[in-house]
Formats: sequence, structure tokens, C-alpha cells
Amino acid sequence: MIPRIGTGTDVHAFGEEGTELWVAGLRWPGQRGLSGHSDGDVVAHAAADALFSASGRGDLGSNFGVDRPDMAGASGVRILSEAAAIVRAAGFEIGNIAVQLIGNKPKFSPRRDEANRVLSEAAGAPVTVTATTTDGLGLTGRGEGVAATAVALVYPRS
Repeated sequence: MIPRIGTGTDVHAFGEEGTELWVAGLRWPGQRGLSGHSDGDVVAHAAADALFSASGRGDLGSNFGVDRPDMAGASGVRILSEAAAIVRAAGFEIGNIAVQLIGNKPKFSPRRDEANRVLSEAAGAPVTVTATTTDGLGLTGRGEGVAATAVALVYPRS
């Protein structure tokens, strides 16, 4: 079996005051949320997109875009879980997913293990998340939003 690798990226700007922030499957109390069709969880979205890329099943927009009103406000955990189900239904197993969160906030490291557990459960496979800043550069560095990049490894079922 030859494994397949896919990449995914997601970026969201911070939304209106009073919205809840969801990143890496976790709620971040006291932080302003991200704008988007769903909850704006860039980590979960990038992970789902990487799964679609690896399996050749399109991308986040073609699977869960604005033409799917049932996905309006959907949680990142639901999106990742449904993406994993779509990939498995297409005949693939998931090896692992690695995601890097890019932004100044939220402060991720204290909740890394919790995020890894929640996302791994949603994907039904190991998910690991790292975080970095951009040293004040770009929209993430200016604190206007956050981004995430991901890579996923899948392999065809024999």
C-alpha cells in the first residue's frame, strides 16, 4: 500500500465582539471568536482539508461550503468527524494528522494535550497540534486573525 499525503490551510479573521472563540475543538472563554460560515475553527478546518486533499475527495468548500445550510455554525469537531467519515467511505484509513496553529492568541500550549485528545477522537486517528507566531507580521501577527496549516497521511484499505 502506498500512503497518500495531503495538505490543508485555513485562515479566519476575528469576528464581532461577543462571539465565542473555538480553536482546535476547544472553547476559549473570554476571547473574541472568529468569523466564518461555521465556528471558524481554523485547526479543525485545516485538518479536514488535509484529509480531503490526501484522499482526493475535494476540499472543505466542496464538501461543506455555503451551499450546505446545515453546516452553518457547525463545530470544527463535527466538520473533522464528518470529513474523516467521508474519507473512510471513499476507501481510505487515516494514519495521522499534524496541524500548526499560527497566531498570537489564544495561548495554545497550556491546552495542547486537551486539543490533541478532542481532535484525535473526532478524527478517529492521531492528531497533533503545534503553535507558532509570526513575530508581528501579517494578519496573524497584527492580531487580526489566526491561521492553520495541516498535513494528513491516509492509505487505501486493502
